[in-house]
Amino acid sequence: MSELAPSQSARVAEVTRNTRETRITVRVNLDGTGQSKLQTGIGFFDHMLDQIARHGLIDLDIHCEGDLHIDGHHTVEDVGITLGLAVAKAVGDKAGLTRYGHSYVPLDEALSRVVIDLSGRPGLHMDVKFTAGSIGAFDTQLAFEFFQGFANAALATVHIDNLKGHNAHHQAETIFKAFGRALRMATTLDPRSAGVIPSTKGSL
Repeated sequence: MSELAPSQSARVAEVTRNTRETRITVRVNLDGTGQSKLQTGIGFFDHMLDQIARHGLIDLDIHCEGDLHIDGHHTVEDVGITLGLAVAKAVGDKAGLTRYGHSYVPLDEALSRVVIDLSGRPGLHMDVKFTAGSIGAFDTQLAFEFFQGFANAALATVHIDNLKGHNAHHQAETIFKAFGRALRMATTLDPRSAGVIPSTKGSL
């Protein structure tokens, strides 16, 4: 079940999502300064979530108690879902949003591109061939599950491509940094379209 707490402003949202596998609370401020408080039980995953906050200038508070005695799958996927729900809550009807966001981010030999459309049509298209199966306690396969959960819950179309990279840590970090910057762009309010839904349909 998911419980949405009333937002403190149009750009702040908190979501609590509890299942038999995870207990998660996510709070986001889309107009923040990149501050984060992260506790998922997976160190590298916390590091990646911090990249989203810092490079997206999103204040992010995530607390998760998951069934890590099994593995990290439920924790990572469900954090993605809950974060997506929180972002969807924070943007509301999407009036005045830029809607589209994109970013290229390098880190040494690695280069990744992320493109986001807050379209109301969920979909993830991810082309990343990690060069290692795990980074610390983080199974690299779970990056897909995180972004899939986010895209479905946020009702966003997300394209993620790692264009270059030999080091799996660098590959992952460029992906999450680019995602943060693309999300920042997509959720930015466009002063030229104040109060206008960014769609010819009139709704998203």
